[in-house]
Amino acid sequence: KSCDTVLCIGGDGTIIRCAKEAARYEKPVLGINVGRLGFVAGLEANELGRLSDLIHGEYTTEERMMLEVSLEENGYIKRYYALNDAVVARGTLSRILDLRVLLNESNVCDYRADGLIVATPTGSTAYSLSAGGPVIDPRMRCILLSPICPHSLFTRPVVFGEDSELAVMPLSELGAEESYLTIDGVISVPLKTYSGCIRIRKAEISAKIIKLKDLNFYEVVNMKLAERRA
Repeated sequence: KSCDTVLCIGGDGTIIRCAKEAARYEKPVLGINVGRLGFVAGLEANELGRLSDLIHGEYTTEERMMLEVSLEENGYIKRYYALNDAVVARGTLSRILDLRVLLNESNVCDYRADGLIVATPTGSTAYSLSAGGPVIDPRMRCILLSPICPHSLFTRPVVFGEDSELAVMPLSELGAEESYLTIDGVISVPLKTYSGCIRIRKAEISAKIIKLKDLNFYEVVNMKLAERRA
Protein backbone atom coordinates (compact mmCIF):
# COMPACT_ATOMS: atom_id res chain seq x y z
CA LYS A 1 0.00 0.00 0.00
CA SER A 2 2.89 2.37 0.68
CA CYS A 3 4.89 1.84 -2.53
CA ASP A 4 4.86 4.19 -5.52
CA THR A 5 5.45 1.63 -8.25
CA VAL A 6 5.59 -2.15 -8.55
CA LEU A 7 8.37 -3.82 -10.55
CA CYS A 8 7.53 -7.30 -11.79
CA ILE A 9 10.05 -9.68 -13.38
CA GLY A 10 8.62 -12.56 -15.39
CA GLY A 11 6.51 -13.47 -18.38
CA ASP A 12 3.03 -12.27 -19.27
CA GLY A 13 1.36 -14.57 -16.75
CA THR A 14 3.46 -13.30 -13.86
CA ILE A 15 3.03 -9.65 -14.87
CA ILE A 16 -0.74 -10.07 -15.22
CA ARG A 17 -1.09 -11.65 -11.76
CA CYS A 18 1.00 -8.84 -10.29
CA ALA A 19 -0.95 -6.13 -12.14
CA LYS A 20 -4.28 -7.49 -10.87
CA GLU A 21 -3.07 -7.38 -7.27
CA ALA A 22 -1.59 -3.90 -7.72
CA ALA A 23 -4.89 -2.71 -9.25
CA ARG A 24 -6.60 -3.21 -5.88
CA TYR A 25 -4.35 -0.44 -4.51
CA GLU A 26 -4.27 1.68 -7.69
CA LYS A 27 -0.53 1.13 -8.12
CA PRO A 28 1.16 1.15 -11.56
CA VAL A 29 3.24 -1.85 -12.63
CA LEU A 30 6.38 -2.01 -14.75
CA GLY A 31 6.87 -5.48 -16.17
CA ILE A 32 10.35 -6.71 -17.08
CA ASN A 33 10.03 -9.57 -19.55
CA VAL A 34 12.01 -12.77 -19.01
CA GLY A 35 9.33 -14.96 -20.60
CA ARG A 36 8.50 -15.77 -24.21
CA LEU A 37 6.36 -12.94 -25.57
CA GLY A 38 5.83 -10.25 -22.94
CA PHE A 39 3.00 -8.27 -24.54
CA VAL A 40 2.33 -6.40 -21.28
CA ALA A 41 5.98 -5.87 -20.34
CA GLY A 42 7.49 -2.40 -20.42
CA LEU A 43 11.10 -3.56 -20.72
CA GLU A 44 13.06 -6.55 -21.93
CA ALA A 45 15.76 -8.14 -19.75
CA ASN A 46 18.50 -6.51 -21.85
CA GLU A 47 17.05 -3.00 -21.38
CA LEU A 48 17.53 -2.55 -17.63
CA GLY A 49 19.59 0.56 -18.26
CA ARG A 50 16.35 2.39 -19.03
CA LEU A 51 15.16 2.03 -15.43
CA SER A 52 16.66 5.49 -14.87
CA ASP A 53 13.80 6.85 -17.01
CA LEU A 54 11.40 5.54 -14.39
CA ILE A 55 13.23 7.39 -11.63
CA HIS A 56 13.18 10.61 -13.68
CA GLY A 57 9.48 10.32 -14.45
CA GLU A 58 10.05 9.79 -18.18
CA TYR A 59 7.28 7.27 -18.78
CA THR A 60 3.59 6.92 -19.56
CA THR A 61 0.92 4.85 -17.82
CA GLU A 62 -1.81 2.96 -19.63
CA GLU A 63 -5.04 2.00 -17.90
CA ARG A 64 -6.13 -1.51 -18.84
CA MET A 65 -9.73 -2.59 -18.46
CA MET A 66 -10.41 -5.67 -16.33
CA LEU A 67 -13.37 -8.05 -16.10
CA GLU A 68 -15.41 -8.98 -13.06
CA VAL A 69 -16.60 -12.59 -13.25
CA SER A 70 -19.22 -13.81 -10.80
CA LEU A 71 -20.86 -17.15 -10.05
CA GLU A 72 -23.64 -18.01 -7.62
CA GLU A 73 -23.63 -21.00 -5.26
CA ASN A 74 -26.45 -21.46 -2.74
CA GLY A 75 -27.16 -17.74 -2.70
CA TYR A 76 -23.49 -16.84 -2.23
CA ILE A 77 -21.73 -14.84 -4.98
CA LYS A 78 -18.11 -15.71 -5.76
CA ARG A 79 -16.22 -13.02 -7.71
CA TYR A 80 -13.00 -13.14 -9.70
CA TYR A 81 -11.07 -10.51 -11.66
CA ALA A 82 -9.51 -11.08 -15.08
CA LEU A 83 -7.04 -8.89 -16.94
CA ASN A 84 -6.78 -11.22 -19.95
CA ASP A 85 -9.81 -13.47 -20.16
CA ALA A 86 -12.40 -15.77 -18.66
CA VAL A 87 -12.74 -19.09 -20.49
CA VAL A 88 -15.57 -21.61 -20.29
CA ALA A 89 -14.36 -24.88 -21.80
CA ARG A 90 -14.80 -28.62 -21.63
CA GLY A 91 -12.87 -30.86 -19.27
CA THR A 92 -10.90 -33.99 -20.13
CA LEU A 93 -13.54 -35.53 -22.43
CA SER A 94 -13.67 -34.60 -26.13
CA ARG A 95 -17.30 -33.49 -26.04
CA ILE A 96 -18.81 -30.39 -27.65
CA LEU A 97 -20.48 -28.00 -25.22
CA ASP A 98 -23.85 -26.35 -25.76
CA LEU A 99 -23.68 -22.85 -24.28
CA ARG A 100 -26.09 -19.93 -24.26
CA VAL A 101 -24.92 -16.30 -24.11
CA LEU A 102 -27.15 -13.47 -22.89
CA LEU A 103 -26.45 -9.75 -23.26
CA ASN A 104 -28.13 -7.66 -20.55
CA GLU A 105 -30.61 -10.55 -20.02
CA SER A 106 -31.49 -10.80 -23.74
CA ASN A 107 -30.45 -13.79 -25.82
CA VAL A 108 -27.43 -13.32 -28.10
CA CYS A 109 -26.65 -16.76 -29.43
CA ASP A 110 -26.53 -20.47 -28.61
CA TYR A 111 -23.12 -21.98 -29.31
CA ARG A 112 -21.99 -25.53 -30.00
CA ALA A 113 -18.23 -25.35 -29.45
CA ASP A 114 -15.31 -26.56 -27.40
CA GLY A 115 -15.83 -23.46 -25.28
CA LEU A 116 -16.04 -19.67 -25.17
CA ILE A 117 -13.45 -16.99 -24.43
CA VAL A 118 -14.57 -13.67 -22.96
CA ALA A 119 -11.58 -11.34 -23.18
CA THR A 120 -10.50 -7.78 -22.49
CA PRO A 121 -8.62 -5.79 -25.15
CA THR A 122 -5.43 -6.77 -23.30
CA GLY A 123 -6.45 -10.42 -23.63
CA SER A 124 -7.14 -10.10 -27.36
CA THR A 125 -3.50 -11.09 -28.03
CA ALA A 126 -3.69 -14.15 -25.76
CA TYR A 127 -5.91 -17.25 -26.09
CA SER A 128 -8.52 -15.33 -28.12
CA LEU A 129 -5.96 -14.59 -30.83
CA SER A 130 -5.23 -18.31 -31.21
CA ALA A 131 -8.99 -18.95 -31.49
CA GLY A 132 -9.29 -16.53 -34.43
CA GLY A 133 -10.28 -13.40 -32.51
CA PRO A 134 -9.28 -9.86 -33.58
CA VAL A 135 -6.37 -7.86 -32.18
CA ILE A 136 -7.74 -4.91 -30.17
CA ASP A 137 -5.81 -1.89 -28.92
CA PRO A 138 -5.51 -2.45 -25.13
CA ARG A 139 -6.42 1.18 -24.43
CA MET A 140 -9.93 0.53 -25.71
CA ARG A 141 -12.79 -0.48 -23.40
CA CYS A 142 -14.85 -3.34 -24.76
CA ILE A 143 -15.58 -7.01 -24.18
CA LEU A 144 -14.59 -9.61 -26.76
CA LEU A 145 -16.42 -12.94 -27.13
CA SER A 146 -14.58 -15.62 -29.14
CA PRO A 147 -15.91 -19.19 -29.58
CA ILE A 148 -13.37 -22.04 -29.44
CA CYS A 149 -13.69 -24.37 -32.44
CA PRO A 150 -17.40 -23.67 -33.03
CA HIS A 151 -19.46 -26.35 -34.78
CA SER A 152 -20.79 -23.81 -37.29
CA LEU A 153 -19.78 -22.16 -40.55
CA PHE A 154 -21.09 -18.76 -39.51
CA THR A 155 -20.10 -18.28 -35.86
CA ARG A 156 -17.63 -15.41 -35.48
CA PRO A 157 -16.08 -13.42 -32.61
CA VAL A 158 -18.25 -10.55 -31.34
CA VAL A 159 -17.18 -7.26 -29.69
CA PHE A 160 -19.52 -5.74 -27.07
CA GLY A 161 -19.48 -2.29 -25.48
CA GLU A 162 -17.92 -1.66 -22.10
CA ASP A 163 -21.30 -1.32 -20.37
CA SER A 164 -22.43 -4.77 -21.46
CA GLU A 165 -23.07 -7.60 -19.02
CA LEU A 166 -22.75 -11.08 -20.49
CA ALA A 167 -24.20 -14.23 -18.99
CA VAL A 168 -22.94 -17.67 -20.05
CA MET A 169 -24.80 -20.86 -19.14
CA PRO A 170 -24.58 -24.52 -20.15
CA LEU A 171 -27.74 -25.72 -21.89
CA SER A 172 -27.61 -29.16 -20.26
CA GLU A 173 -26.61 -30.64 -16.91
CA LEU A 174 -24.02 -32.72 -18.74
CA GLY A 175 -22.42 -29.54 -20.07
CA ALA A 176 -22.12 -28.16 -16.54
CA GLU A 177 -20.69 -31.44 -15.28
CA GLU A 178 -17.95 -31.47 -17.88
CA SER A 179 -17.00 -27.78 -18.11
CA TYR A 180 -14.68 -25.43 -16.26
CA LEU A 181 -14.28 -21.70 -15.84
CA THR A 182 -10.65 -20.57 -16.11
CA ILE A 183 -9.55 -17.05 -15.14
CA ASP A 184 -6.39 -15.72 -16.83
CA GLY A 185 -5.17 -19.28 -17.37
CA VAL A 186 -4.48 -19.70 -13.64
CA ILE A 187 -7.69 -20.12 -11.62
CA SER A 188 -9.82 -23.12 -12.64
CA VAL A 189 -13.36 -23.57 -11.29
CA PRO A 190 -15.41 -26.73 -12.02
CA LEU A 191 -18.89 -25.52 -12.97
CA LYS A 192 -20.68 -28.59 -11.65
CA THR A 193 -20.56 -27.08 -8.14
CA TYR A 194 -22.41 -23.91 -9.22
CA SER A 195 -25.99 -23.20 -10.21
CA GLY A 196 -27.25 -20.59 -12.63
CA CYS A 197 -24.97 -18.72 -15.03
CA ILE A 198 -21.60 -17.00 -15.18
CA ARG A 199 -21.94 -13.22 -15.27
CA ILE A 200 -19.17 -11.14 -16.81
CA ARG A 201 -18.90 -7.36 -16.94
CA LYS A 202 -16.32 -4.58 -16.81
CA ALA A 203 -14.68 -4.38 -13.40
CA GLU A 204 -14.72 -1.19 -11.36
CA ILE A 205 -10.94 -1.41 -10.92
CA SER A 206 -8.39 -1.26 -13.73
CA ALA A 207 -4.74 -2.23 -14.09
CA LYS A 208 -2.11 0.46 -14.65
CA ILE A 209 0.78 -0.57 -16.91
CA ILE A 210 3.95 1.57 -17.18
CA LYS A 211 5.46 2.12 -20.63
CA LEU A 212 9.03 3.44 -20.96
CA LYS A 213 9.46 2.99 -24.71
CA ASP A 214 7.87 5.14 -27.42
CA LEU A 215 6.32 2.24 -29.35
CA ASN A 216 2.68 1.94 -30.28
CA PHE A 217 0.79 -1.24 -29.52
CA TYR A 218 0.83 -2.56 -33.08
CA GLU A 219 4.59 -2.13 -33.38
CA VAL A 220 4.94 -4.24 -30.21
CA VAL A 221 2.59 -6.92 -31.57
CA ASN A 222 4.49 -7.10 -34.88
CA MET A 223 7.85 -7.38 -33.11
CA LYS A 224 6.68 -10.03 -30.65
CA LEU A 225 5.01 -12.21 -33.26
CA ALA A 226 7.96 -11.82 -35.63
CA GLU A 227 10.26 -13.02 -32.83
CA ARG A 228 7.99 -16.04 -32.33
CA ARG A 229 8.10 -16.92 -36.04
CA ALA A 230 11.89 -16.69 -35.94
